[in-house]
Amino acid sequence: MFGYDYPILSLIWIMFMFFVFVLWIWLLISVFMDIFRSHDLSGGVKAVWVLFVIILPFLGVLVYLIARGGKMHERAVEQATAQQKAFDSYVKQTAGSGSNVEQLSKLADLKEKGVISDAEFDAQKAKLLA
Repeated sequence: MFGYDYPILSLIWIMFMFFVFVLWIWLLISVFMDIFRSHDLSGGVKAVWVLFVIILPFLGVLVYLIARGGKMHERAVEQATAQQKAFDSYVKQTAGSGSNVEQLSKLADLKEKGVISDAEFDAQKAKLLA
């Protein structure tokens, strides 16, 4: 309407519409991710939600946000926590039971207490430093 008389206004309108489009795509992807992330929904209910969002996208997304939007953040936090725990356990498993310095100090304590001999200490120390 004003685009022909005011080209800058037309550019601002196009930028705004592009922003709204990107926001819409992000919201749609978030809703789909939440539908499939939800463990409390059965497969049939997930299929109904997906069909509802695909057939009537604006209404489907708005109804989903009203009906289940309050728990979307909680499900996202649960997934992030589970991923962090899995990553931490992988790092602990890969890194081993501790640093060489800690293991050497434990060996030195065992040697001082007389639990292991000098030969055993030297063998374990060589194994750690190798």
